[in-house]
Amino acid sequence: MLRSLLDPTDARLTVTVDGQRFDAHPGETVAACLLRHDLVPTRQTPSGQPRAPYCLMGACFECTVELDGRSNVQACLTPVRDGMVICRNLRA
Repeated sequence: MLRSLLDPTDARLTVTVDGQRFDAHPGETVAACLLRHDLVPTRQTPSGQPRAPYCLMGACFECTVELDGRSNVQACLTPVRDGMVICRNLRA
């Protein structure tokens, strides 16, 4: 059985994803936070195909997002920090 390793009593951080605020846990990666809040896909290919975190170890680049104005950052390798602004690369 899978279980969360996050302690619900830990202090919470706040991140903004596509203009909405969400809670995050210290030590959690951006990809884990997005998956936990069901904020997938994280990007679209040029042809419009949805993509989401896949390998979770930095090999595939499927999880790239814009973080604090920096584009194409791998969400699976980046720990969240309080006040972080995350933009998923989705077309309207």
